[in-house]
Amino acid sequence: MNGVKKVTDGIFWIGGSDRRLERFENIFPIPEGVSYNSYFIDDDKTAVFDTADITISDQYLENLKDCLDGRKLDYLVVLHMEPDHCSLISTVTGLFPEVTVVGNAKTFQIMEQFFPEAAGFNKLEVKEGDSLSTGNHNFKFVTAPMVHWPEVLFAYDDTSKALLCADAFGTFGALDGGLFADEYDFEKVFLNSARRYYANIVGKYGMQVQAVLKKAQGLDIQMLLPLHGPVWRKDIAWFIDKYQKWSTYEPETEDIVVIYGSLYGHTASAAEAVAASIRNKTKAGVKVYDVSGTDVSYLIGEVWRCKNIVIMCPTYNNGIYPPMESFIADMAALGVQNRSFALAQNGTWAPVTVKLMTEKLQTLKNVTILEESLTIKSALHKKDTDSLEAFTDAIVKA
Repeated sequence: MNGVKKVTDGIFWIGGSDRRLERFENIFPIPEGVSYNSYFIDDDKTAVFDTADITISDQYLENLKDCLDGRKLDYLVVLHMEPDHCSLISTVTGLFPEVTVVGNAKTFQIMEQFFPEAAGFNKLEVKEGDSLSTGNHNFKFVTAPMVHWPEVLFAYDDTSKALLCADAFGTFGALDGGLFADEYDFEKVFLNSARRYYANIVGKYGMQVQAVLKKAQGLDIQMLLPLHGPVWRKDIAWFIDKYQKWSTYEPETEDIVVIYGSLYGHTASAAEAVAASIRNKTKAGVKVYDVSGTDVSYLIGEVWRCKNIVIMCPTYNNGIYPPMESFIADMAALGVQNRSFALAQNGTWAPVTVKLMTEKLQTLKNVTILEESLTIKSALHKKDTDSLEAFTDAIVKA
């Protein structure tokens, strides 16, 4: 039984969902699963936009053969050469040896690195502004380098006003029978996953995303067809606005996130006290996370969401508690900007992490590090009440 879904006249989704994969890119936990989207064009000429991950090869090939119904495949268009979308290129070209593979110069360079046999493929090389007509559909190519690989292309269909947008506007999460974003409560089901996907995978390339968004402003986009997650046909401006915020490192909310490290529970108790004190002083939302018990990808997603980050860290081997140091390094690697940090430290005899964390956070662009910090000697006690209140007053004021 096939899993083909109609996107619009002449365009069909032929992808699949993987609920068994534990980590995306073998890094990011995906308990919600992930979808791999591929699009079939049923026109005078047949075409497929991207393949899929090898983990769903049986479903994918069944869908493709069902759509073709005995016809030949004329074009295989490759918008993105990452293996979760290109793994089946050699399989498809083996089934349809006369197919013309469409991509740009960088696409084919990378393709031959994965598939040496690609040197012998029938190829059509395209560049910015070039078009591919399949009959009733005319696809204009838009280059999107480093969103988030150098070869990335988008394709805009003049007929359906659909933008096939590679990994942009994607999200973690399997599709539960519905193809379109408006078939779900997207904010409840997908938004956190979409933000975590963007921040961890595309987040470093905000400038490049901005360049592509400016190109998109000149197009009448009525559908977004990403390579992961649901297809957009309504409220597109709402989701594009999210990308506008995320790519300019603008927080979505004034909420405060408290992230702590704790060896034996004392810094954890102090973090709960800080969170309670903040809640008593502001209507802003507060979330508390254990840096050791929470995968860093979720913490990065929260950093993208929230303006104010409180970091509470014990001293460890005269340095920063290792899971916290990894979290701070990840923020630096992803280019976090425009945030406010409040720092607290714990140390039984030599607390030094406020100084060390400040040095690392100062390498980030346009961040504020509050002068008021909190030092705990082993555990928080009543005698520390004034210091705690001064610390949370500064956070709320910020």
